Amino acid sequence: MRNKFKFLFVLLLIVALAFTACKQVEEPVVEEPVVAEEPAVEEETVVEEPAEVEEPAEEEAVVEEPAEEEVVEEVAAGPYDDIVPAQNIVFWHQHSGAREESLQEIVATFNETNEWGITVTAENQGGYGDIFNKMLPILNTADVPDIVVAYQNQTATYQLADSMTDLNPLVSSAKWGLTDEEIADFFPGFYNQDVFPTFDSQRLGFPPNRSMEVMYYNMDWIEELGFDGPPTTPAEFKEMACAATANPFSGATAEGSMGYKLSIDASRFASWTFAFGGDVFDYDNDEYSYNSDAAVEAMNFLQDLFNEGCAQLVTESYGDQTDFGNGTLLFTVGSSSGIPYYESAVADGAAFDFSVAAIPHTTPEPVMNIYGASVSVPKSTPERELAAWLFIKYYTSTEVQAKWAIASNYFPVRLSVAEGLGDYFIENPIYKAAFDMLEYGVGEP
Repeated sequence: MRNKFKFLFVLLLIVALAFTACKQVEEPVVEEPVVAEEPAVEEETVVEEPAEVEEPAEEEAVVEEPAEEEVVEEVAAGPYDDIVPAQNIVFWHQHSGAREESLQEIVATFNETNEWGITVTAENQGGYGDIFNKMLPILNTADVPDIVVAYQNQTATYQLADSMTDLNPLVSSAKWGLTDEEIADFFPGFYNQDVFPTFDSQRLGFPPNRSMEVMYYNMDWIEELGFDGPPTTPAEFKEMACAATANPFSGATAEGSMGYKLSIDASRFASWTFAFGGDVFDYDNDEYSYNSDAAVEAMNFLQDLFNEGCAQLVTESYGDQTDFGNGTLLFTVGSSSGIPYYESAVADGAAFDFSVAAIPHTTPEPVMNIYGASVSVPKSTPERELAAWLFIKYYTSTEVQAKWAIASNYFPVRLSVAEGLGDYFIENPIYKAAFDMLEYGVGEP
């Protein structure tokens, strides 16, 4: 470009000189008596004519044209661009019952329709803890599954051995990844939850679904106790829990009466800490913290409930769900994904009206704990990693997400899917009540 300007400058200079020369030549012609000036006329043909024929400068400009086209910035090839995806991969998950059936249908459709000939085998490997324990001894070996369900803390543990694939290159790949429009369609809080600052902001998982900690409550029992609605503050929660303990529900199908049962769980601890305005992670020092003022206040509150005889610990798996369904337990706190199971427990038990609400809080607005296991890709070979990503991309696509949200009762991770759930919301008002609280959600660290 600089040569172009140089050429134009020279060209203009030449024209100016030529124009000046022409003016000098015309003056002698006008003054006829001055014959001695004739030689100047000859100079007209000699002076700047050759300079005007500096055609090579024109050629220089022509040569520059292709150079301008070459300046177009090319997108660098990604690390997986030349890879052919593996043909057979394995997916370890925890889903059972109707959810597993729906997942197998999704997998079967992918196997039949994907253009690369990839076959995914989805295997139930037990619960989250079972999968975690099976993963630890096989990290960085050929025996790892290609896709594994894992909570963020589990994935972080795996990555201490540098054993997980950073999905950022795949997500951003011009050939295999997501468009800007597709990325914008994900709920930001869900989408960013698998990016780990402690591991150089690597994306060590991808969200296929999310759920939220909610408070389940027996609407009929609350009305019997003389209250207008569910509690919104810890003080109201305690008042109602203690009232329920002293006044059994008239429709109960089993003996006993209790206000609240607490299960020992990391998410439960986080949920109550959030409700008291705190967090379980110290972002300034990049470490988990369980002794903040809010955490201590929340635990003291729960301890007081136990001391008053208005709360107990859950002593068997899903025992609080069973007691709630029988009408012997007023409140439980658990995942919104458990709504179908609560519906079954209530239908098989005391058959009362129930719903979900925010965990009672000291903050001006609710602070809801959003969490969920993601799907991660253990390190293996580029071919296996690429095939795993292509299934994950399909699994989280709009069409599949719509089916999965309805089948699993999890929250979808894409905005466009949520917008199309109108009929499902009408048919499932409790799910809608939970969904409406997403605006108050924060991601569990």
